[in-house]
Amino acid sequence: MKLTTRGHYSVKALLDLSLQPRFGPTSVKSIAKRQELPAPYLEKLLIEMRRAGLVQSVRGAQGGYQLARQPAQISLGQILEAVGETIEPLPRHFPDATQAEDWVTFSLWNRLHKKLAEALYGISLEDLYYDVRSWQAALGEETSFII
Repeated sequence: MKLTTRGHYSVKALLDLSLQPRFGPTSVKSIAKRQELPAPYLEKLLIEMRRAGLVQSVRGAQGGYQLARQPAQISLGQILEAVGETIEPLPRHFPDATQAEDWVTFSLWNRLHKKLAEALYGISLEDLYYDVRSWQAALGEETSFII
């Protein structure tokens, strides 16, 4: 599985939102600036994540985007799925019924896919938040949270 720019930026944006006091609304421009992301592209990703129920948009002068749920209730798998990432190991591959090796390989990739999906849906935004905080603390850095 390769994490594309869409997936990477989406995770960065939601991690940024998880840092907001009481998970309050934050403008796209603010997130983009802190995380060094292109604002127009980020806006499109946030719209997709809003449609998936991961974030909410708030209108007005103090508006922006905020998490729709607590970070512990948002998984990495949900974030990636919301922006169209796929973890399918062999899309549209059908094993040759006459070759045992083909079935073994197909079975192996399917088993690995299930384990990867379990892992991605088992890692929460809260887990990622604490991982980054721990890493920054270990380096003795201030918690600027640019990932």
